[in-house]
Amino acid sequence: MKTLEVVVLNWNGLSDTLALLDTLSRCRVPEGWRARVRVVDNGSRDGSPEKIAAAYPDTIVQALGENRRFAGGNNAGLREALAAGADAVMLLNNDTEADPGLYERLLLALDQDPGAGAAAPLIYFAAPSRSIWYAGGRCVPALGLAAHRGLRDDDEGQYRSIESTGYLTGCCLVAPRAVWEKVGLLDERYFIYAEDADWCLRARAAGYRLLFVPTARLWHKVSASSGAASPWKIYQRLRANLAMFSRHARGFARFTWLPAFLAQQAVLAAWLAARGRFAAAAAVPRALLDAARGRNPAKVRP
Repeated sequence: MKTLEVVVLNWNGLSDTLALLDTLSRCRVPEGWRARVRVVDNGSRDGSPEKIAAAYPDTIVQALGENRRFAGGNNAGLREALAAGADAVMLLNNDTEADPGLYERLLLALDQDPGAGAAAPLIYFAAPSRSIWYAGGRCVPALGLAAHRGLRDDDEGQYRSIESTGYLTGCCLVAPRAVWEKVGLLDERYFIYAEDADWCLRARAAGYRLLFVPTARLWHKVSASSGAASPWKIYQRLRANLAMFSRHARGFARFTWLPAFLAQQAVLAAWLAARGRFAAAAAVPRALLDAARGRNPAKVRP
């Protein structure tokens, strides 16, 4: 039997995590596979480790005792999953709910494409929505661009074929053991955000294709812990993307990414200001100025 291990990161999100585990208990796996779930607790103070273990005794609960953020927490789970012999490891946000075919469709897609390194599902906004949050993505260092495809479009059957894509969201991605070992784990230099896009660029550089699998479906309570478009989230995402593109721009892209990136941020700030979201708009120039000054993003509070 092959083993899929699902790493779910939890931080004071007990109710969301329990709701997710309920949906995962109904997920199918292909013949010859089995699945186990590992909840990595990032130093919660709501009694999550004990309550999750009591409610789902077959779930592995890995309590870290401290908040290592997205990359550090997931990496702790990845290391343990690989050490325990997992043949594939999935990263899955705790503020999601899964369709029963999630595991099966993703694993079969990878099995049928030898050149594929990782896969992600079609992701909607929180159930019962049919509004799309992720339907593949673009990550183009030369343009300083990282974006979801299909964002806020209604699902009218326009995405039904498995296809290569430029970016998989860390909300849900699965990769075989050999890929994790070759590409490496998430880069913990990022305070928060961009860890997934960074990993995808490294996987692409290693020669792997990334698959968008629309027959696998997930519902996501977007930014349950940080706020969907809070000034803090806008600030931190900008800082993370700035670092990511500066690290991955190669050749001519070293001269094009920054002007393109700054133009996008100017448009974002203007769009937010036009809608009266002045604090969020002000987070854009503040993030750019702090980056130029070298201020540590970890010291910026929500």
